[in-house]
Amino acid sequence: MKNRQPEGLEVQETQGLDTNHPPKRSFPIVGLGASAGGLLAFEKFFTHLPAGAENELAFVLIQHLDPNYKSMLVDLVQRFTAARVIPAEDGVEVQTGHVYIIPPNYDLSISNGKLHLTQPSARHGLRLPIDIFFRSLAQDQGELAIGIILSGTGSDGTQGLKSIKEAGGLVIVQTPETADFDGMPRSAISTRLVDYVLAPNQMADHLLQYSRRAALGSPVSPAVMEDDQERDFLEDIYQLLRAQTGHDFSGYKRSMTVRRFERRMVVHTITDLRDYLSLLQHNPAEVSALFNDLLIGVTSFFRNIEAFELLKEKIIPELIQNHNDQNPIRVWVPGCSTGEEAYSLAILFKESMDELQKEVKVQIFATDIDAQAIAKARQGVYLENISLDLSSDRLGHNFIHQENTYVVRTSLREMVVFAEHNLIENPPFSRLDLISCRNLLIYLSTRLQKKLLPLFHFALQDGGYLFLGNAEGLGAFGELFTTVDRKWKLYQKKGTSSYVGTPFDILEPAASRITADTPKAEQVNKPKTSLRELVERFLLTKYTPPCVIIDEKYEILYIHGHTGPYLEPVQGEASYNLLRMARAGLRLELAALVRKASQLSAPAWLHGLQLKTGQESRTINVAVYPVEDKPETSRGLLFVVFQDVSLSSTPFEIGPSARPQDQELDQEAWAKEEYFQAIIEELESANEELKSNNEEFQATNEELQSANE
Repeated sequence: MKNRQPEGLEVQETQGLDTNHPPKRSFPIVGLGASAGGLLAFEKFFTHLPAGAENELAFVLIQHLDPNYKSMLVDLVQRFTAARVIPAEDGVEVQTGHVYIIPPNYDLSISNGKLHLTQPSARHGLRLPIDIFFRSLAQDQGELAIGIILSGTGSDGTQGLKSIKEAGGLVIVQTPETADFDGMPRSAISTRLVDYVLAPNQMADHLLQYSRRAALGSPVSPAVMEDDQERDFLEDIYQLLRAQTGHDFSGYKRSMTVRRFERRMVVHTITDLRDYLSLLQHNPAEVSALFNDLLIGVTSFFRNIEAFELLKEKIIPELIQNHNDQNPIRVWVPGCSTGEEAYSLAILFKESMDELQKEVKVQIFATDIDAQAIAKARQGVYLENISLDLSSDRLGHNFIHQENTYVVRTSLREMVVFAEHNLIENPPFSRLDLISCRNLLIYLSTRLQKKLLPLFHFALQDGGYLFLGNAEGLGAFGELFTTVDRKWKLYQKKGTSSYVGTPFDILEPAASRITADTPKAEQVNKPKTSLRELVERFLLTKYTPPCVIIDEKYEILYIHGHTGPYLEPVQGEASYNLLRMARAGLRLELAALVRKASQLSAPAWLHGLQLKTGQESRTINVAVYPVEDKPETSRGLLFVVFQDVSLSSTPFEIGPSARPQDQELDQEAWAKEEYFQAIIEELESANEELKSNNEEFQATNEELQSANE
């Protein structure tokens, strides 16, 4: 079954948009979307524009119109403005001082500054003309795209405003209280991507301030990259983000982060980076807003449909046919955002299994650093707008239509495990058949890309596949993969992993990590055995945290480093059982982590655990990794790694308002939940019907762990 996009929607695709280059036109284009109650909102908006302001901008009005009646909107809006109001025509070039109004029974888009009309795929039913225009506006105008959502029912415009934000544009929404119908404004506000929520008569000042700055270009001087003081300001901003959110953006592309800073500065009419730093220091809400801006990543179901069809035709049937029934097919989607890409892959696997008449277990790990995005993905509830990207067959087979939403069916939901996870700092999943990391690397610095690409190679099984975005590539690591499709950036792992780091370096403080692109790491690959052994011994001694290797029965087989703060000999008969040797306060947590790592065949970790040893109290991180060696003798073995963390420096600190005793209660509650869940699963392991329900318990436990972290 092929998934076909509705006719005339090709212009919506924003994939590959190069937002590093400003659009050719030097004036902003404002798209105003409205439905029921829109005429009154249009009147209040245009009558409060200052005289002459219409000559600085171009306006495109997208109003839901009855396809069977001639619209009078052109004549009505002309009464409110000195700008020239005309119906939008195919091929007309957009000019300032003009208001273009969508005609009935058409979809409207923009490309190269010219408007284009297309017949909608259906005359009646769900129509999303605002989403269609906003997506094309973002692709065509970049930072000069401005989207305004006014009164209306439903959710049209919500998907499109995400594209505008990704392109660096401005989004304004009418306050629900002033809208005759508040469905569209509330839907837009729920995305957390809106810059201003204002009454229509209050929008003009903010709109003009932004448009004038955006038309002039960057508020931050290009010299910011060379000026030491400016670079210090940037580092201070990164530090503020780290302190408040726990996430380090210093490894992201400097041009991308500076552009996000600039956009927030324009919103606040700030021209000096020093002033913006001061605003951040005194306004935690602005730090959160900047954090949300940095996380913006537009996603959709089957983005670049041809790329997904390539997976379905060439890769997924092969994975299913060659599948070993003993283990599930394992897929990882890092940077999954709100889950659309992960569910798209699940849909493809379901369709291929139906076509091949072969049922296999598929386990898709979908991760992101955005806790709110993960929460939405877990819910599996999406607006009706997803019909732009999904065929009616796929909607019917995989979703339940409830009011104005589509809800993911249980059979699809159970294929995906969502978890909060930092790709840069946390251990990778392993023994994977497919990694789909699309449109994430483009935001990261070359240094981080050089670390992550070998890490992906390490995480894949031999012959596993790597699926990147069409604006991404392998760079200097082309020798690690065979190119399956150059256009859609699909690669297959070849050889054994040459990743010179280990999963342990994830737990090291940033200052002490040794990554694949450092000169020391390069020395490891040089064919000098004695030097290699010397370096390995040095790294094991100085940089590897204490750890033990255990078998499936928790028996310790090997000890590395000083484990005394975490483990101690038991009284009576000698025992090397991990749980018996664990100090008080660690037993339940270790049991839960080991169970989770064994169950998922994936790393499991716990940050910020409070452990008391005598009169001392320390904060530690604990991680459990399955041993990935090939021999049968290694199967079932696990690394258990311990790391002391300074409360003042750990990035995993819960926050300034969280008391240590609260952290202890949270950790204890989580560990008990995991422990009791393990007992339940053991008692019900023989019942096939309840195994599917246990997947939901697993997802719940992932959520609890994420909340505790």
